[in-house]
Amino acid sequence: MLKKFSLGTVGNSIVGILGGGLGGQLLGMLGLGGGLDLGSIVSSIAGGGVGGGVLMAIIGVIRNLMGKSS
Repeated sequence: MLKKFSLGTVGNSIVGILGGGLGGQLLGMLGLGGGLDLGSIVSSIAGGGVGGGVLMAIIGVIRNLMGKSS
């Protein structure tokens, strides 16, 4: 599904890292994650993955819209 929003290997990696960091920060601000117990570690990983995927999709959509308008 997200294949049409791909930014290439390097672009996907950079956006994934940034989105993962943002997702982890949001979970920390909500009081979820941030600890060293198993539940906190799993929630941090899940939040980072979701954050990376969401940011990749948003940037891919913007990139596709900009490409179609020119």
